[in-house]
Amino acid sequence: MKKLIMLAALGLLIASCDNNKEGKVEGDSKSDSLSLVLEQRNNELDDMMATFNQIEAGLREIAETQGDVSVAKAGEGSNQKQRIMDDMQKIQQIQQQNKELIAKLRKQLKESCIQSNELKKTIETLTLQLEEKDKEIAALRAELDSKNIHIAELNEQVEGLNTSVSTLTEESKQKSQTISQQDKQLNTAWYACGTKSELKEQNILVSKKVLQGNFNKDYFTKVDIRVDKEIKLYSKGAEILTNHPSGSYTLQQDAQKQYILRITDPQLFWSTSKYLVVQVK
Repeated sequence: MKKLIMLAALGLLIASCDNNKEGKVEGDSKSDSLSLVLEQRNNELDDMMATFNQIEAGLREIAETQGDVSVAKAGEGSNQKQRIMDDMQKIQQIQQQNKELIAKLRKQLKESCIQSNELKKTIETLTLQLEEKDKEIAALRAELDSKNIHIAELNEQVEGLNTSVSTLTEESKQKSQTISQQDKQLNTAWYACGTKSELKEQNILVSKKVLQGNFNKDYFTKVDIRVDKEIKLYSKGAEILTNHPSGSYTLQQDAQKQYILRITDPQLFWSTSKYLVVQVK
């Protein structure tokens, strides 16, 4: 995505958000209300900009990996074949993550103070880029499938080699599935948000201790730590009960003075525990 498009969209975002928010705080004698609104706007813009950058980086990485696949196609042997399979798996994972980030952007725009037609157009442009990338990936897969058929026909001339190729393919498939499952597990976490009595009912909080007993895991919400970096708590009082490094997150109030947890360093935040418990009032 071009930087010029992003800058134009963000410029209109600021103007749009200022108009909406200044109308709401007009006549309010408390200066901290205006500061809170401006802080919320800046945080929302920072979050959206970070998501834009993630998508842009993902598209660049896919393009680079596509180039690696093209180079590898000219090679011969099982090592090159394995390299191509690994690269295609990487491309697919990045493309899926980009789609999740687009969905996150749409949600952010819907829930924020920002109402900008330019931003909506920019998101649609990104969506079209991802759709075009899907077509490129499909074409590349078709080309590789065609090459694999050619290789299989050639190998029929060598006695006993077909069995080895079949075994290698199955092992590669299992390896890819294992990598995909491990990657998903490594980037999965859970959070629970409730009042003191609600947390006690689920055995999450017992005698002022958190997650010590047989607590109800179904009460928790699953998140992808690469994508879900903001959790709205919908409460004017909030306390994090689990242990997470203080420099990896912020806990701030929005314009309605309801708390929002923003995870600024996901890897550090979830390093001590993949479970997050927040007590609200």
